[in-house]
Amino acid sequence: MSAETTMNMGWMARNRPRRSEPDGRGEFGRHGGPGGNSTPVARGESSTTGSRIDPAEVDRARRLVKTISRAFDSKVVGQEALRTALLVGLIGGGHVLLESVPGLAKTLAASTLASTVDASFSRVQCTPDLLPSDIIGTQVFNPGSSTFTTELGPVHANVVLLDEINRSSAKTQAAMLEAMQERQATIGGKTYPMPDPFLVLATQNPIDEEGTYVLPQAQMDRFLLKVIVDYPSPADEVEMLRRLKSGALESRTVSAVVSRNDVLWLQGLSRRVHVDESLLHYIVQIVHATRHAGDYLPQEQARYLEYGASPRATIAFVEAACAHALMHGRDHVIPDDVRAMRHMILRHRLILTFEAVATQVPVEEIIDGIFGAVPTP
Repeated sequence: MSAETTMNMGWMARNRPRRSEPDGRGEFGRHGGPGGNSTPVARGESSTTGSRIDPAEVDRARRLVKTISRAFDSKVVGQEALRTALLVGLIGGGHVLLESVPGLAKTLAASTLASTVDASFSRVQCTPDLLPSDIIGTQVFNPGSSTFTTELGPVHANVVLLDEINRSSAKTQAAMLEAMQERQATIGGKTYPMPDPFLVLATQNPIDEEGTYVLPQAQMDRFLLKVIVDYPSPADEVEMLRRLKSGALESRTVSAVVSRNDVLWLQGLSRRVHVDESLLHYIVQIVHATRHAGDYLPQEQARYLEYGASPRATIAFVEAACAHALMHGRDHVIPDDVRAMRHMILRHRLILTFEAVATQVPVEEIIDGIFGAVPTP
């Protein structure tokens, strides 16, 4: 089977129509904003329409994203890269891996995002003794009726935060693969679909390695994006203290400003964003260059790259670039959308050599070198 066939099969599988969970509210939810009579869109419904996006739809999408961003920024100071990654993951229908030291508002960011879109939220603290049933769910025997009842686990929520995922065992990590990739979980031989929208956010601490399990590459590849959450700037930290003293941060919750139906509509609209044929070839050439670095990079840099990205990376580039374009008020992808997502898409998909890891060669330098070597359309 060729890589192209594999990519196409993966694309069709990820965009298979799924059931929506309408909540009866349109754009801006119960807050009565413009476009309140919108029709809910099921996940994947518009992926086969092929229709061009109307300017009014682009404007509505831009206003929705702006509204979510404003509510998010009211609780999370700075962290623009984190906000961008979460919004691209939410609109693009992918999952996000967050890496940072403790105390950089990852949990607050996840819960705030869920609240702003009126979505259910659950947090799982991963530990070595965590079992798959603790996440997915289990069957409980009722002695009175002599029957089993199914109790769904915390993964059955719209936004799921897996805190310190690399502390869970390989068996528990593997149990998440079905939920993340297939968007369903099997309990007692019965399949339970995940709610729509469904976004998994997983965190890992890069400086605390004792008692951790390395995430296998197969699971890393299932995250649409990986974002490195940096320390806030001095100005952002001063603003955080200013809000703390004024009482603006006393409440950790925010009111919903849009509905889940609006998110489903944004996801459907993102799949209608136009990608020119030249950009499709550009994306494929970028990923191809990661597999044949010696043909594109100087030898002193190419020797650091052991394995390139899989066809999932090309799919991720298209999905993320479409979401990024829509967030910036465009109905088509431009090369800047692809470049803006390059680090988040490739940093966890490229495998560096032992020499590169030992000498702490930043993977971002390899990515930038590849993008510099491939001509931009």
